[in-house]
Amino acid sequence: MPASPPTSRPSSTTTSEPGARTMTDTTTARDPAVADLEALATPFLQSLVRLIRAQDSYGAWDGKSDAQILAAYIVTKEQRRAMPIMGDPDPDVLWRIEQFYGAIGLAIEQGTGLVASPMMKMHHEGFGRMILTTGRLVVLTKHLRDVHRFGFDSLAALAAEGTKQVAACTAIIEKFPEVARA
Repeated sequence: MPASPPTSRPSSTTTSEPGARTMTDTTTARDPAVADLEALATPFLQSLVRLIRAQDSYGAWDGKSDAQILAAYIVTKEQRRAMPIMGDPDPDVLWRIEQFYGAIGLAIEQGTGLVASPMMKMHHEGFGRMILTTGRLVVLTKHLRDVHRFGFDSLAALAAEGTKQVAACTAIIEKFPEVARA
């Protein structure tokens, strides 16, 4: 029996046939505003907002929405390009980093019942290290550099990174529970 000729696959590019589906028809692009609204409902961002609001002893942020409070964590690519390559972080950036990793620790505590303590050692030129410990277990170690550029493209990216870190830390705690409880 002779070999059949290779069949050609339909192209995913635009065709001139009426009613033909294109690649853009089958994949729906998410609206960034909708993704950010959905991200605000994630447990990690709720922990971060709660942690930031707890620092407001004078009620200056009472009238602000959660999105307004988290706006400082959003650094667009254009804003990042405008920043110098090397720079000293200001105290507000360092505070935001501490709050971000503190929220990871809070979310870990809510999920596992174990306190996760963040410790940060930062050089004045913007590089350093952040660790989270639970008992005698180091659940997160992160080398930080260019912290003057710390931020995320969107609230959805902020929520995704925080949720990913919490899941990774929780997996380590589940792998070594006796060390985490020591």
